[in-house]
Amino acid sequence: MSDFIENEEVEEENENYITLTDDNGEEVSFEVIGEVEYQERYFVVLLPFDDEDDGVVILEIMPSDDENGEFLSIDDEELLQAVFEKFKKDYSGEYEFE
Repeated sequence: MSDFIENEEVEEENENYITLTDDNGEEVSFEVIGEVEYQERYFVVLLPFDDEDDGVVILEIMPSDDENGEFLSIDDEELLQAVFEKFKKDYSGEYEFE
């Protein structure tokens, strides 16, 4: 399982942006486009700045001592699809989906 750890240098000007460090130690910047509650679990939907295909990243938010929690990648394709479908339903008025 891939874990992402929040970088301390989060963009302070806009709370909708976040920089995470991946397993390889590389920083990746995202725009937070939504949060989803699904089966009593919480997820964040992110749009990578450097991704040219407009794909999203969905991470689970796990409680931790840090006020923001810890972000964990999801390996279960069925869970990913279910969370994405819930995201599309919850945010249908804000985004266009293909």
